[in-house]
Amino acid sequence: MSSDDSSSSSGLGEAEPKDPALAAAWQPLTPRGVAAFSRARIGRLLLVQLIVALLVASGVMWFLATAWFPVIREAIRQLPDTGFIQDRQLSSPHASSAPLAENRFLSVVVDLGATGPPSRAADLRVEFHRDNFALCSSPGCLTLKYPPTAPFNRPELESGWAAWQLTIYVATGIATILWLFASWLVLATLYWPVARFYAFFKDRQLTSSGSWKLAAAALLPGALLTAAGIVLYGLGTIDLVRFLLFWALHWIIGWIYLFVSPLCLPRAADAARTKANPFGAPERAEANPFFKKGR
Repeated sequence: MSSDDSSSSSGLGEAEPKDPALAAAWQPLTPRGVAAFSRARIGRLLLVQLIVALLVASGVMWFLATAWFPVIREAIRQLPDTGFIQDRQLSSPHASSAPLAENRFLSVVVDLGATGPPSRAADLRVEFHRDNFALCSSPGCLTLKYPPTAPFNRPELESGWAAWQLTIYVATGIATILWLFASWLVLATLYWPVARFYAFFKDRQLTSSGSWKLAAAALLPGALLTAAGIVLYGLGTIDLVRFLLFWALHWIIGWIYLFVSPLCLPRAADAARTKANPFGAPERAEANPFFKKGR
């Protein structure tokens, strides 16, 4: 048995028997693959989690680079050379309520009087009014206050964006990875008792530590589905509504794997029979009354 196929024996009081079908814990795409992580070392699970987190973060960063950042750069270039935020109020000579820049994903508008018709072309609209700015989408708008002071003109924002764009890009990727690991830790801790009791009632060999690892691995297919949804949305293959359906579906996928994967584990009754049979396993040979040491 390799080191990746061993796990804690607290649930059965003995080491779990070999099962060639679960020998390799390397992919979380199938129920059997997820079940294999219940017997793998924690380092193997963390490595696969890191790979999945990198894929999701890469999808988020690619979306920013192709869908949002070009619009932000173009919007900054369209600003006048003067303008500022003072005492949480925007002052700018920009008079038009037409979008500064937009695509199907993002629209940036300066409308000091809040009188212009909202843009319907973009899934997310950033609207700058005199006293506040708003993030708007189909469900409605989230209105936020300005900082006490800030520049709002092309020269200063263009140089600031050039200096901070890479930092924002990398920080978003790192934050995505950290968020995924934190959410996986919390959810696996909440889900493992469900997997443990379900495996018990289904007569499957699953220890407490194995239940936690199985619950953590069951979350990975949903994360990969979300990454695929981000890419499809960025390519224009699906719209915002379908992307939100992808995001909602990833929760359901996690629960499906949580309940299906334990069924791929060996039955606990088989291990009990093996333990009771003194002829059944070489490692139990000392219990055989006909076994003699030195043979």
